[in-house]
Amino acid sequence: MKLIVCLDDKNGMMFNKRRQSRDKILIENVLELCKGEKLYTNEYSAKLFPENTVEICENPEEIENGYCFTENFTVNEDCVEEIIVYKWNRLYPADTYFNIDLENWTLTETVDFEGSSHEKITREIYVR
Repeated sequence: MKLIVCLDDKNGMMFNKRRQSRDKILIENVLELCKGEKLYTNEYSAKLFPENTVEICENPEEIENGYCFTENFTVNEDCVEEIIVYKWNRLYPADTYFNIDLENWTLTETVDFEGSSHEKITREIYVR
């Protein structure tokens, strides 16, 4: 599986059971990245995406192929072949943090783009 996450400057994902931020251009970027492959997410995050663009999956360890977008759950690193990180380039309050140490992964791509609510969003792609 290819895992997609949105992180703040300290790898925060959520605060008080809510997403830290959202950005419609980031969602468009995710959909373009996943074009041609299935995109899975849970019920909570599905609301970010246009209708009929994601498949609901509450247990990401069951996903073998395709992309999995997560905001509020952690994933066993052994199930992941690639990690796509969208960085907000800001520090938000957080109480849920990304559980995978990216120091053990190889950064293969970095792209900056302007979002609808953020001047700069950075997309990084990591592989084993």
